[in-house]
Amino acid sequence: MLLEMDRNDALTPEADPAFRADVLAGLLAPQKAIPARWFYDHRGSELFEEITDLPEYYPTRTERGLLERHAPDVARIAGAGRAVVEFGSGSSAKTPLLLSAIDPSAYVPIDISGEFLRESADALAQRFPSLPVHPIEANFMHPIALPPAIGQAPRLGFFPGSTVGNLTAPTAIDLLRAMAGTLGVGAMLLIGMDRVKDEAELVAAYDDAQGVTAAFNLNLLHRINRELGADIPIDAFRHVARWNDAEARIEMHLETARDIAFSVSGQHYAMRSGETIHTENSHKYDRRGARLLLAAGGWSTIAEWTDPQDRFAIMLAEVKPPRTAP
Repeated sequence: MLLEMDRNDALTPEADPAFRADVLAGLLAPQKAIPARWFYDHRGSELFEEITDLPEYYPTRTERGLLERHAPDVARIAGAGRAVVEFGSGSSAKTPLLLSAIDPSAYVPIDISGEFLRESADALAQRFPSLPVHPIEANFMHPIALPPAIGQAPRLGFFPGSTVGNLTAPTAIDLLRAMAGTLGVGAMLLIGMDRVKDEAELVAAYDDAQGVTAAFNLNLLHRINRELGADIPIDAFRHVARWNDAEARIEMHLETARDIAFSVSGQHYAMRSGETIHTENSHKYDRRGARLLLAAGGWSTIAEWTDPQDRFAIMLAEVKPPRTAP
């Protein structure tokens, strides 16, 4: 897949200060790195949706099948009338499977990509015309004030796609605690987690034959050039996906093919041939590790469903009451 080359626009006041700060700091680190949340401008969100339909990308198909089979079980356990709060809603492609099963009182999609969020929320509102939909453009890594319109309805968080795997364990725990703070006492969370499996299958899922994942990764550089007044030579980079067994994760990198120099927001950088910018992790969890991660984030697992090959799991958890003793 080819992307149009962005022109080297001048830095504009609309550039997100947090994006600028993360990029500038990340490019100064010994191992250059940029947080994966900045993949998701409008084009990045579109490319990710294309990734989910690729033959190599098993997580979406497997999780969708689990939701089709087990959303009624979620409804039985959670009960009717919950406000569904989806973190990182994207296109909300799997959401109808849950909403159709549980008879919710409201739907609150939260995403960092505002334009894509609103398009998806409008489409879902048309599909469920009697369901109140309240989109929130926000970074959900911190507790978020939910719309007063949802009242005191109990909450059901929804975090599909194994997105939690993009975070290192300390950050994932912080996120799970933030979700508990957002949803409040009595809340439940339905979350997807990818399992550890064969290395070849994992690498193929993040380095597809059509090059869509490569375009998704490289789009981050286009965004930096466009929004931060940068002059990164994008043709000098290639997409790399590798399995890090010690950390039980797939890593995505942007690797330079030659020595380069460039500037971002007036700051100058140089990279040697073969040096990389680390752009994403995708951690994989076995059953025990997944439950331990949830517990560390303040959640107690109450149900779990997986496919026959144990490739992927969806887990239902509830906010753990605070404890003062072991």
